[in-house]
Amino acid sequence: MTRTFLATTALTLGLSLPALALDLSAMSDAEKQAFGAQVRAYLIENPEVIMEAVRVLEDRQQAAAIEDDLKLLEDNAEAIFQNANDWAGGNPEGDITLVEFIDYRCGYCRKAHDEVNELVKSDGNIRFVVKEFPILGEESLISSQFAIAVRMVAGDEAYKRAHDALITLRGDATAESMAALAGELGLDAAAISAKMSSPEVAAVIEANHALGTTMQINGTPSFIIDRTMVRGYVPLDGMRQIVEGQRQDG
Repeated sequence: MTRTFLATTALTLGLSLPALALDLSAMSDAEKQAFGAQVRAYLIENPEVIMEAVRVLEDRQQAAAIEDDLKLLEDNAEAIFQNANDWAGGNPEGDITLVEFIDYRCGYCRKAHDEVNELVKSDGNIRFVVKEFPILGEESLISSQFAIAVRMVAGDEAYKRAHDALITLRGDATAESMAALAGELGLDAAAISAKMSSPEVAAVIEANHALGTTMQINGTPSFIIDRTMVRGYVPLDGMRQIVEGQRQDG
C-alpha cells in the first residue's frame, strides 16, 4: 500500500496524517488492524463513497476505451473506409461514412437491415459500406461467399440485390439454395458458384476477419459511424443520434 493511498485515506477519514502517511509494511499488525477497521467503519457509514468511486472508475475506463477506439480507427482507416473489396452505397460524397460488419444469419443483423436502409435513405448524406463478416457457422460463410462472388461476377447493383435477398432468406443457405437464388436474381449461377470457392473470395473474408480482430469486433452487427465504434445492435433513433453527434463534433 503506497504513501499516497494512506495519506488520501487518512484525510478522508479525518485521521492524523503524520501517523498514517507511512508504508503499510512499517506498521505493526495491531496498527494495520486498527487502520483497516477504521476504513471499513467509514465505508459502511458512507457507502455512497464506494458508488462514487465506481462511477469515477467507469468514466475513466469509458474515456480510455474511446481513446483506444480512435487510435484503432486512425491506424486502420484505409482498410475500414476505402477497401475496394467492399460494396459501398448511399451517397458516395456523404459527410458521414457508416460501416457495418454483417453476418447474414445473425438475427440482430436482420433486425438492423431495414433500419440501416431507412437511416441512409432518409438522411441522404451518408456513405454506407458493408463488411462481409461471417462468424456464425457454415451457412454464414456460404452466404458471404455468395454475396462476394455475385459482386465479382456481376457488379455492385447485383450485389445489393443479393445482399437484400440473403438478409431475408428464410431457408437454409447451401450451395444448392445459392444456385437457385442466383437464378431467381437473373444471374449466371454457374459462374457465381465457381467463384464462391475461389481464393479471391476467401481472401476478402480472411481480410475482414483479420480487421475485425484488430478492431476488437467479435459479434455482429458491429458499426463504425465515422469516428465512433458501436459493437452491437443500435436502434434507428440511436444511430441518428450518433450521426448527428459526429456532425456536431465536426
